[in-house]
Amino acid sequence: MKRTDLIVIAVILVILMPFFLFPPVYDAYREFNGLHGYVMSFLKFALLATFGECLGLRIRTGSYTKPGFGLLPRALVWGFLGIIIKTGFVIFGEGAPVVLKTLGVSFPMANPADILRQPGFSSLKLLAAFTVSLTMNCLFAPVFMAFHKITDLHILKTGGTLGRFFSQMPVGNYVQQADWQSFWSFVLKKTIPFFWIPAQTVNFLLPEGSRILVAAIYSVVLGVLLSLASMMQQKSS
Repeated sequence: MKRTDLIVIAVILVILMPFFLFPPVYDAYREFNGLHGYVMSFLKFALLATFGECLGLRIRTGSYTKPGFGLLPRALVWGFLGIIIKTGFVIFGEGAPVVLKTLGVSFPMANPADILRQPGFSSLKLLAAFTVSLTMNCLFAPVFMAFHKITDLHILKTGGTLGRFFSQMPVGNYVQQADWQSFWSFVLKKTIPFFWIPAQTVNFLLPEGSRILVAAIYSVVLGVLLSLASMMQQKSS
C-alpha cells in the first residue's frame, strides 16, 4: 500500500465519520437531500463516480490520476450525468409500474409506483422494481452510456484540461473513432443484463431517498470490477 492510498483512506474517513458520530450532521444531510435532490445527485456522482474512475486507474496503473486523465472534466460530466440519472429514476420509477398495471397486474393502491414506497418486501414490490430496472436499462441506459463514451473521448482528445473541455465537441468524429464493437459486446450485452439490471432491481427495493447514493456507489463498484477484468484479460493474453 502506497502513501497516497493511506491519504485517500484518511480523507474518506474524515468525510464519513461526522455522519456516524454526530446525528445532527446526518439529519442535515437527509433534510438537504430531500429538499434538493437534483443538487445532491450532481454532488454524489461528481464525487463518487469520479472516485470510481480514479480507483479503477489506480488498480490498472498504480496511480489515482495521470496527465490527460481530466479529473475536473470527469467530475463535471459525472455531475451532469447524476442529474440525468435522477431524472431517469423519476420517469421510470413512476412510469414502469403503470406499465404493469396496463398489462393487467393488480395493485392495492391507486398509484402503482407507491408499491415501491411501501416498507418491507413482497413479490409485487420485487416485480415492480425489476420492471423499473429492466425498462430503464433497456431504453435509457444505452443512450446514457453512449453519451458518456463520447464525453470520455472528448476529455482525452482535449488533454484532460477543463478549459479545452469547453471547446467545440466534434461529435461526428468521435462517433467514427469510438470502439462500438466492444461497446456492444461488453458494455451492452454483459454489464447491463449481468450487473445493472440486478443491481438496480435491488436499488429500487430500497427507500427512495437512498437510491441515488446507492447508484453512485454502484458506479464505484463497477469501475473496480472493470479494472480487475481488464487486468485479468491482459495477463491471459
